[in-house]
Amino acid sequence: MNLRQMEVFRAVMLAGGVNSAAELLHVSPPAISKVLAQAARASGLTLFERVKGRLIPTPEAHALHAEIDQLWRGVEKVRDVSRALAQPTQATLRIVCSASLAPYLVSRSVARLYEQVPRLQCRVQVFAPDILNQFLLDRSTHLGVALLPHDHPNLATVKAYQCGLACVMRKEHPLARRKLIRPQDLAGERVISSPESTPFGQTLRRAFGAAAEKMHRDFEATSSTTACWFAQAGVGIAVVDQVSIAGGLLEGLEVRPFQSAEKLSVRIVRNRYRPMSVTEQAFVEAFDAVWHAMRAGASRGTQAIG
Repeated sequence: MNLRQMEVFRAVMLAGGVNSAAELLHVSPPAISKVLAQAARASGLTLFERVKGRLIPTPEAHALHAEIDQLWRGVEKVRDVSRALAQPTQATLRIVCSASLAPYLVSRSVARLYEQVPRLQCRVQVFAPDILNQFLLDRSTHLGVALLPHDHPNLATVKAYQCGLACVMRKEHPLARRKLIRPQDLAGERVISSPESTPFGQTLRRAFGAAAEKMHRDFEATSSTTACWFAQAGVGIAVVDQVSIAGGLLEGLEVRPFQSAEKLSVRIVRNRYRPMSVTEQAFVEAFDAVWHAMRAGASRGTQAIG
């Protein structure tokens, strides 16, 4: 498989289908299908099987993707280095972050940074905390901004914050009339939760306590942002980290504080053995300013953060 075939195969694996991969790579779906067929012939493997109109990766495809994904980080790093060498006055910044932090905190921090560094070359990727660590450890990214980060001896915390939980529901829901939602208030309600195998799912289980037994917890979402989308659609009530709903980005939803002593950690993390650049430090300062502005705004509203 050549690099183009690897790129297309990786895009299909990440996006979950030909059409989504085509959007990701800005080409047509037929072009993706053609290169994917070439990749299968070049590798000598059956990479996908079509089941009810969907492409399902084979076990061999999953094993191959793990190796290609690791290789691709090196390819992207080479591209970044060559770009920086060609334009030595142009700063670069690569960030990986948790899904909850991207819509408001990270996006506004990057916007502030562009005011200082107009020619900044920036890449932001959203990953789970365990994958986020891998990018920092192999130095293919500069900074990680994580909700409930996984500790590692070779990673250092640059800044640390805390936030609480919030309850999100449609405006017409009866509980929207309350100023504070308690665990017992959710008895008989469908509560959009997170798998208990995840750190956030364990946080919710502790926050719900004995009241969890009286909730309908038959729907799970793996991120707070996704949970908010389904709450917006009327699937149920979501209990999420407060940073995921900062700025009121989702219309038609009411947000109320959720009564719990549980606090979630938000940290900016770097590789302990890689010194920070001036641009990276500027991002940290921008993030810190956005965080405190968010807290000040929230304290004047119906919810408190931190």
